Amino acid sequence: MALNCGIVGLPNVGKSTIFNALTSSKAASANYPFCTIDPNVGVVALPDRRMDKISEFIKTEKIIPTSVEFVDIAGLVKGASKGEGLGNKFLGHIKNVNAILHVVRCFENEDTVHVEGSVDPVRDIEIINTELILADIETAEKRLTKNLKLVKTGDKSIISSIDTLKKIKEGLNEGKPARALGLSEDDYQSISDLNLITAKPVLYVINVFDFEKDKGYIDTITEYAEKENSCCVAISGDMESEIAQMEPEERVEYYEELGIEESGLERLIHQAYSLLGLITYFTAGPKEIRAWTINLGNKAPQAAGVIHTDFERGFIRAEVYGYKDLIEHGTEQKVKEKGLLRVEGKEYVVKDGDIMHFLFNV
Repeated sequence: MALNCGIVGLPNVGKSTIFNALTSSKAASANYPFCTIDPNVGVVALPDRRMDKISEFIKTEKIIPTSVEFVDIAGLVKGASKGEGLGNKFLGHIKNVNAILHVVRCFENEDTVHVEGSVDPVRDIEIINTELILADIETAEKRLTKNLKLVKTGDKSIISSIDTLKKIKEGLNEGKPARALGLSEDDYQSISDLNLITAKPVLYVINVFDFEKDKGYIDTITEYAEKENSCCVAISGDMESEIAQMEPEERVEYYEELGIEESGLERLIHQAYSLLGLITYFTAGPKEIRAWTINLGNKAPQAAGVIHTDFERGFIRAEVYGYKDLIEHGTEQKVKEKGLLRVEGKEYVVKDGDIMHFLFNV
């Protein structure tokens, strides 16, 4: 299961700097709008120190983490929903991602011009959100007009979508993103093919130079995010860029000096991962230790299906124990002796950190 996040924001807020740090790549970064036109795509391993720990107890040939895909989308400006600044093309890219990382500039820098002339994080957020809402209004109106004409066909799915579309259109016209309208699962199902941009979960990435100096900005965005039921994370794009160029040993020493366990980018990746309600389970053996991404609430057969569809189709049972059980007792055999290795059936809901072996028959 791929996690795909689009990085958006106004021009010159640090999107490409953060993307480059995430992927240790060299996407163009310059002091003018629309430097990034076609989206840069980078696949990043999800940092998970549990895998290294597992390998201390289960010797293996290789470790394969799960991954997150990041898409660096060009800066949006006022009027993007009407095509300003190649806006329609950029909005099209956003439709294809699972979640949105909205980078907000929270630093002063005379050498990097602000497209609006000053640093005002809330204003900047609302410029982007307005453009995304306007794009969704157009999408919802087109579908509503079409479906109202098709009601006479008697198609139940079309009929059920009418009230949902009206609710969405009304909410969007009030300036509310679709994700804040309290839509039910049935509502989302009836309009799932619309791929509304404002229905996607959002993580606000607060880009600062100095955490203490820019604390006021951090507090402001944190409060804003809470009001619209979104999440946020504060990082320093410039500092993370420097860290990304370090050798692994240097990074460890640097973290120890700062007294931190993980970088801002690691926090960002983990936040993005949890944003979509995803968890990780592991398979572990002499050939490989591997992390697998599933949705929170998935049952054992669905988890098995992530490895191969045959595993889900022919699922019989799963042998399961927890990561913490392995760390505490040292070997899988001792976990068994303690009665902590369980045999679970089709109704078992997989937990984050489970170590699993599947039995299936096709």
